[in-house]
Amino acid sequence: MTIRTPADLEGLTHVGRLVAGTLRLLESAVRPGMTTAELDHLAERHLTAQGARSGPQRDYGFPGFICLSVNEEIVHGIPGPRALRPGDLVKIDVTAECDGYVADAAISVPVPPVPAMALRLMACAREAFEAAMRVTRAGAPIAGIGRAVEATARRHGFHVVRELCGHGVGRRVHEPPEIPNYDEPACRGFLTDGLVIAVEPIVAAAPGKALEAADRWTILTETGCLAAHHEHTVVVRDGEPLILTAAA
Repeated sequence: MTIRTPADLEGLTHVGRLVAGTLRLLESAVRPGMTTAELDHLAERHLTAQGARSGPQRDYGFPGFICLSVNEEIVHGIPGPRALRPGDLVKIDVTAECDGYVADAAISVPVPPVPAMALRLMACAREAFEAAMRVTRAGAPIAGIGRAVEATARRHGFHVVRELCGHGVGRRVHEPPEIPNYDEPACRGFLTDGLVIAVEPIVAAAPGKALEAADRWTILTETGCLAAHHEHTVVVRDGEPLILTAAA
């Protein structure tokens, strides 16, 4: 969506803060022995108490409230009985709807002790997001985001997961435009003032395709290697973008 009124910005700011607060809550709750279902229930209680709903449930009938993906699971992991173990890397992806507005964000959270590879992947995904923010400006090409993300991944020796991309957001979980995380010549659009997008670098430790698991939701790395995910909902402006899901 594109922000048209002060009410639009107020609604998106509100749901962005809810998502940001939920991510902080879950990050602090991650510990060995905790199941992904327990994390999901914590997110559900926190968000529903504030009048929010699950975006993936509303738009797609997802079987969990949020997506929780561990290690080789890249995205869209279904919460369940899997217990977290020391050294795991958990991708916490929270998409919430409140009063008709949607915000989407994800972080990668390690379970101590943290392997060096997980730390490097997390740092790469965060740095790729920051690089993307430097080229996210009204009038700039959408393709510039992917170029920045891919250049960062390559510099760290990692690989962009090409089957997954960023997207417009605001009223639904996924809206136009698609935002590749790599240099895609066919991506010819331009960013516009007020456009709301989810920018989400997703990087893997080794090259390979993204595969759909037997549950038909979870996306896995082909080689079983680790993947990291860092995402925020942002509003495009003439200057620096407004990062809605990083609100305090």
